[in-house]
Amino acid sequence: MVQPEIKVGILTSKEIHFDFYGLFYSSFSENKLSGNFKAELVNEKIKISKEEKEIFIGNEVTFIPKDIEIDTFLLKDVVIGINFHWQKKENQKFRGKLNFIIEDEKITAINILPLEEYLTSVISSEMSPNASIELLKAHAIISRGWILAQLAKKKNQTKQVNEIITSDEIIRWYDREDHLNYDFCADDHCQRYQGITKIINDHAYIAVSETAGLFLAYNDKICDTRFSKCCGGITETFENVWEEIPHNYLQSFYDYKYEDPDDNWDLTKEDNCEKWIQANPHAFCNTSDKKILSQVLVDFDRDTNDFYRWQVEYTQDEISELINSKSGIDFGKIKDLVPIQRGKSGRLIKLKIIGSKETKIVGKELEIRKWLSKTHLYSSAFIIKKENVINEIPQKFILKGAGWGHGVGLCQIGAAVMGELGYTFDEILKHYFRGASIHKGY
Repeated sequence: MVQPEIKVGILTSKEIHFDFYGLFYSSFSENKLSGNFKAELVNEKIKISKEEKEIFIGNEVTFIPKDIEIDTFLLKDVVIGINFHWQKKENQKFRGKLNFIIEDEKITAINILPLEEYLTSVISSEMSPNASIELLKAHAIISRGWILAQLAKKKNQTKQVNEIITSDEIIRWYDREDHLNYDFCADDHCQRYQGITKIINDHAYIAVSETAGLFLAYNDKICDTRFSKCCGGITETFENVWEEIPHNYLQSFYDYKYEDPDDNWDLTKEDNCEKWIQANPHAFCNTSDKKILSQVLVDFDRDTNDFYRWQVEYTQDEISELINSKSGIDFGKIKDLVPIQRGKSGRLIKLKIIGSKETKIVGKELEIRKWLSKTHLYSSAFIIKKENVINEIPQKFILKGAGWGHGVGLCQIGAAVMGELGYTFDEILKHYFRGASIHKGY
């Protein structure tokens, strides 16, 4: 295996402003390019101009740095946190090649660069570079493994079904197969990637370089190493979030150094799930230590304090309007939200929405989160309380939940706590990916 190049979709827009810092080459011109440029869609072609002077027009163009270590480019108004509560625009700087293509009647900017270069940025974008070196090493290995697994899957896969729609149910799940013209997007949908915009200190470089080429494998196959912010105390299985393919190394377990002494937690059962979510059980990810949280929660995440256990309230008008706008279905007044199927972490896989005009079952976990929030709920591990019921119509719904994200694989906050407690990177990986072993690919 040799180190692959990665194609990352950064920004899609009718018009993109970008700057070259250093010297860049392109097949359309022998001149070295530097300075401020604009890409815009004109008559279904990409037009590149500098100071309003056209220098290229065509269907696709790639700019190549003279020196990947020195020469960089800046993309302006990149949207980050798409559809999340902290969505915003920022200017971002990158190393590597810059490729422009036409996609859905817009221009997409794609960054092409070596995997290890990409990975250094991912580690700094996903987590604080001031995190413990053991945590960063563990994260470098799982991020690299996820990349390699997805590249192999993309190379070998046929078109996969990611939704099942009947008259009674709408079941969808989301994965990186959505990206046809590049390998990954730069947002949380894949792995958070912001080029060299964020401060990358020695810890991130050390973590990537000292684990170069390492990934987890199970039965000699690269592990699809998933991660989320906070499992909520018990991790979830792969098949309950994505396609129905069990992975032995992505099973459900209690996120602590020993099993819960109360071993009766079967969170697929509603009574147990309600007790679990309303409790405050010990777990690695059950922490409010700001030093530890700062290792995982980068600047725009730090407004979030209640993630291990959280609560959201909606009035009847709010929830009926919300579900209508997010689903495109007029349910009328929302009469009830009924759990139909839960995963082993308590996350809802299927939820029945009963309205005065319509009743549907929705799933899987991310689709439920999308329908029940203007952005995303922290997780689908929640219980439902109704208040002030008038003529079968509750005037308020209270959702009490656990965790942040899908809960599969490594729990970032739990892993940060383990690092602070002195666990080594291989011990962290052994805890979250049981039965997997570390392999070197290149």
